[in-house]
Amino acid sequence: MPKIRRKFNWKVFCIVIACILVVYLIFALLPRHICVENNPFVIEKNSRPLLIAHGGGNREFPDNTLEACYNAYSVDPDVMLEMDVSITKDGVIIMSHDTTLDRRTNASGAIADWTYEDLKNQKVDFGYYNTKVDGEYKDKTKYKDYRNVEVRPSDVPNYPNGLPNRDPDIFMVTRLTDVLEAFPNNTVNVEIKQDGETGMKALHAVIKIMEEHNAFNRVVLASFHNEIYKEIKRIAKESHPDLLCSPEYVGVGLLLFSGALGLDALYSEPVAVLQIPMSLSIIHLDKKWFVNVAHKHNIAVHYWTIDDEEDMKYLIGIGADGIMTNLPHTLQKVYDEVFEK
Repeated sequence: MPKIRRKFNWKVFCIVIACILVVYLIFALLPRHICVENNPFVIEKNSRPLLIAHGGGNREFPDNTLEACYNAYSVDPDVMLEMDVSITKDGVIIMSHDTTLDRRTNASGAIADWTYEDLKNQKVDFGYYNTKVDGEYKDKTKYKDYRNVEVRPSDVPNYPNGLPNRDPDIFMVTRLTDVLEAFPNNTVNVEIKQDGETGMKALHAVIKIMEEHNAFNRVVLASFHNEIYKEIKRIAKESHPDLLCSPEYVGVGLLLFSGALGLDALYSEPVAVLQIPMSLSIIHLDKKWFVNVAHKHNIAVHYWTIDDEEDMKYLIGIGADGIMTNLPHTLQKVYDEVFEK
């Protein structure tokens, strides 16, 4: 028997397309979910972005040290201090980009295997920038700044009341509490570096410190570890609705792609800030339309890590709320040039 060819039903096709368009228009015109009602990090249009010192500004002073924070504060008293933290064996939250001591100090080993008292009493120096030899950090190299000059703690300009209980020659271990107490009026970005059970302990220890210092209105929590970010969201939902956080890459991607399709009305992640690079592989995140999408949700956009002056000027132009840099003096110079015009 010959096959019967069915006629294409253009009427049904057009009805389906029309229904899809109607649904799309409904979502495109829906009001956007306000992720954080009172967000201190969204700036007014054409305003100066927040100057954010990455690791305290780690091309000017050693990374994640109190001295770097003091240096950044001398550049801009309103600076946001970005830091990475890990928990020690005795439960103290300290500043460190790495979860080991090998790259940035004159010691070695996992931070989780050291106590804070040992780090302090053995005068572990966080003023190093070591390089790998045959896959291991063997050479111990004292930190030099972007001018290739070796710096000392005493080189920090304008110490506010000095540095009690710290060494004049080495960059001592710095606790999160040291920063919150030294800079009670500054905003702080805290990234949890450890993962797994240790990372969970670190997160809950940070939350406890925030409670003790009443710091929920000025600390933003971040982590690139999915399980840590999920726990941050759980804490925000169940016990601390005022907690401010930024998402890991999945959360950023959801807003990026839903925004590109005009369907970001569905986006409801409880985030205050997107902390993002200008690009991620072939995906460009430094687009004005993306900043505008974030602003519709009352989310601030902070770009990292920006040391090039032309990039700084470009990000100012697209409406970035904050620019994170290793060079606070350079970014301040750009701000002075742009906003004096």
